[in-house]
Amino acid sequence: MTVAIIGAGPSGLAAARALQRVGIRADGYEAGHGVGGLWDISNPRSTMYSSAHLISSRTTTQFSEFPMRSGVDYPGHAAMRQYFADYAAEFALTELFRFRTEVTRLHPATGGGWELTARPAPAGQQAREVPAREAAAPDTAAEPVTRHYDHVVIANGTLAEPNIPTFPGDFSGELRHTSRYKHASELAGKRVLIVGAGNSGCDIAVDAVHHATAVDLSVRRGYYFVPRYLFGRPSDTLNRGKGLPRPIKQLVDKWVLRAFTGNPARFGFPEPQYRIYESHPVVNTTVLSHLGQGDLQVRPDIDHFDGSTVHFTDGSTGDYDLVLLATGYRLDYPFVDRAELNWHSAAPELFLNMVPPQVNGLFVVGMVEASGLGWQGRYEQAELVAAYLAAERDDPGRAERMRARIAAEPWPDLTGGYRYLGLDRMSYYVDKHTYRTALRRELEALQRPLDARPPGRDGSTRASSAVGSRDGR
Repeated sequence: MTVAIIGAGPSGLAAARALQRVGIRADGYEAGHGVGGLWDISNPRSTMYSSAHLISSRTTTQFSEFPMRSGVDYPGHAAMRQYFADYAAEFALTELFRFRTEVTRLHPATGGGWELTARPAPAGQQAREVPAREAAAPDTAAEPVTRHYDHVVIANGTLAEPNIPTFPGDFSGELRHTSRYKHASELAGKRVLIVGAGNSGCDIAVDAVHHATAVDLSVRRGYYFVPRYLFGRPSDTLNRGKGLPRPIKQLVDKWVLRAFTGNPARFGFPEPQYRIYESHPVVNTTVLSHLGQGDLQVRPDIDHFDGSTVHFTDGSTGDYDLVLLATGYRLDYPFVDRAELNWHSAAPELFLNMVPPQVNGLFVVGMVEASGLGWQGRYEQAELVAAYLAAERDDPGRAERMRARIAAEPWPDLTGGYRYLGLDRMSYYVDKHTYRTALRRELEALQRPLDARPPGRDGSTRASSAVGSRDGR
């Protein structure tokens, strides 16, 4: 069995480790110069900025089998990059990857499997300096190569291809997506408008108030702001067990947030027209403090540009030198035809966000987002892929049973009952507890002997059925 992994970020490393644990050695391909993905800010493909830190705490984010050595609750990008380098070194994963090597094409091979074509990464993506730990790692081939693989794990991340909206009119200043933002010094002496108040937009707004001449935030909708600490503890560690029922959790958490942070509407944000957790919350209350101090102000959505003047939808205007688009990212798997990933609208439609319904030998690890899922959640995805491939190798009947489950409808509903906003970036959003439960059930079902019947809720043996619908998310 031959397996390739595309990407050496946390999801790619999780895939390599899970396959290693079942005795499957994979070939890895990474366009950057080392492991870590976007967390390596020196990687030209990274969209990280110098002030970036985890927005989930260390203990809820780390791989279970490899705790972070840092005692910091919310490590920065440098500590995270070192963590992934240490993880790869600990389990001898680094040498599995060809670095500075870009996959350009995945094509179904005659007779089954996949033809993978890779080439040296473009010059703009080459590293200026290779970290010592990766200096001896396998390098790119001198020219494009094509190899055959039985299976391919796509793990090249979800935060690399910027989502760039268009606006009427022309802006005479600098218009830039935050994917190209690195240091607060870039904002010195400028009148800055940040479009979007998600986590990166609010981080950069906090950077900007210390360097820019003036800072405004343009927003279209309201947000829920979560403090990093509640009752003296990282806020995402307060409920580590079974989650509260959804309506109760939404009611209680909204009340707690209002008690700690007040109503963001008093700072100029619109009232959210959705319930908490139906879009990703902003883990940054420092921006509220700066709003309260008058260091920046909230503006409505942009209507149009006119030279250096931005006209907003409420009829107000502002003059700016730099407009930073904190407008997120879109999924991008440019090396494979969309039909092979069952692509619908903004995202592939996959079983558990991982497997195309035709079970064609492609697997996606990391195309999932949920509050608190962490890297362990990605590892559990990879664990299911590895268990399936081990079954194909050792007990094809169990693998066939899983293929039949995927082909059947309905698929599990992964929303946990939340009515997520109909945004492109929410198209692969799931509820953490619901999703991890679904992964665990599928793993147990896959590993169950062929002559065993699944247990019922009362412990008796009876056939089980999936719940929800394929488009339930």
